[in-house]
Amino acid sequence: MVCVGHTANGEVPALPGTGVGSSASAGVLPTAQPRARVPLYDLTACLKLAAANYPKVNEARARLRQKQSQLSQAEAAPYSNFSSTAGVGLAPTTRGTNIYSPDSDASLSSDLGLGWQVGIEGGVPLWTFGKISGLIEAAQAQVQVGQHEISKERNSALLQVRTAYYGVQLARDSIALVDEAKRRIDKYLPRLEQSVEEGDGDDIDLLKMKMYRADLDTRYAEARREEFKALSGLRFLTGATGLFDIPDDPLSRLPHRLAPLSRYLDAARLFRPEINMARAGKVARAAQWNLERARSYPDVALGLSAKWARAPQVTDQRNPFVSDDANTFRYGFALGMKWNLDFLSQYARIDEAKAKVEEMEATEKFAAGGVAVEVEQAFRDAEAADTRLRSVLIALDYSKQWLVKVQQGIDVGTMDEQDIVDPAKEYALRRFGYISAIFDYNTALSRLAQATGWVAVLDEN
Repeated sequence: MVCVGHTANGEVPALPGTGVGSSASAGVLPTAQPRARVPLYDLTACLKLAAANYPKVNEARARLRQKQSQLSQAEAAPYSNFSSTAGVGLAPTTRGTNIYSPDSDASLSSDLGLGWQVGIEGGVPLWTFGKISGLIEAAQAQVQVGQHEISKERNSALLQVRTAYYGVQLARDSIALVDEAKRRIDKYLPRLEQSVEEGDGDDIDLLKMKMYRADLDTRYAEARREEFKALSGLRFLTGATGLFDIPDDPLSRLPHRLAPLSRYLDAARLFRPEINMARAGKVARAAQWNLERARSYPDVALGLSAKWARAPQVTDQRNPFVSDDANTFRYGFALGMKWNLDFLSQYARIDEAKAKVEEMEATEKFAAGGVAVEVEQAFRDAEAADTRLRSVLIALDYSKQWLVKVQQGIDVGTMDEQDIVDPAKEYALRRFGYISAIFDYNTALSRLAQATGWVAVLDEN
């Protein structure tokens, strides 16, 4: 049975354990390893693994959690301005009233006991002229920045995964193409050698065929090298451990058909993470500007306090005009105001915050303009790749017709074996050009999807 990189419910399966041997540690499929025993991960599974395991994506997730914690702090901070104190200590016996006491004023005596007290005090803001709302709004905008940053890193990782995945498919299709060309040449090479030995063949044509045959071995080795390199990169991107491979599916063109450029520009304005990050950043800067302006006004708050103290060895004084810190229970509330009168410095901070808003506005314009250029360039690349793919397909059809006619001529005896070299070589080159054009088109669409942030570009359904 072959282990495919999807479970029945669509979840990503658990990664296999580390294999034994140098090939397992390298993360690629060794030539001697039976392919049926290696877990296979299709493109969808690779994308899910990369989105879950790629370090840059997880780094962005950690930064988002930091911003979410800052938002929680901003929401709780205005109502957390309370402090509590408590203590316990020795208290000497003290009797009497404010008029007469049989005890001296010595702080220590032979008759000691324990005394304790607990107190709490703080304030609840009632009106801050926008300080609280500005702080929370700025923190919420920073959370949005963090969310779009995750999308940015994820899109970058998925582009690399697609490029590596298509690269493996391209390499394997090239290997299959080389094997096919080898079989075709090996079919006619012995006949040409026999003809040369009998004096009916051309030595030059035989050398050309042998040279082409040797060149195929070189192409095969290069394709294998590219396959292992792409698999190694794909394994790192997905975070897989142990043996790793993908299904032996041929490289096929993505079904998406290019729409007008304006559609992709509109999609980029809606979905591109960098643009959304700039927008959220501008909201955060504007909220900070409002916060600085609000700090020019006072804070109105409700002050609350309560204290309970008890010392059994000390006589409790009931007279309200006598201070008694040993035995007391007090509570109270009051309306208060706090105003920072540092106006000159505050005006400078307001101007600084306004300048940061203008900076983010310029950054947003720059991001929108730069993304538009990037989208148009990616669109033109995809457009050119699409045109090239159509042209190469036509040339491939002609080269196949040429090869078939030559093969038929050899079979019926109207053509010689050496005549197969040129059409076979041309057909192989055209086949490789065709699969290369598919690779270029798919990767161009992947770059267009990253440039727009629009995943529907890569919809394979």
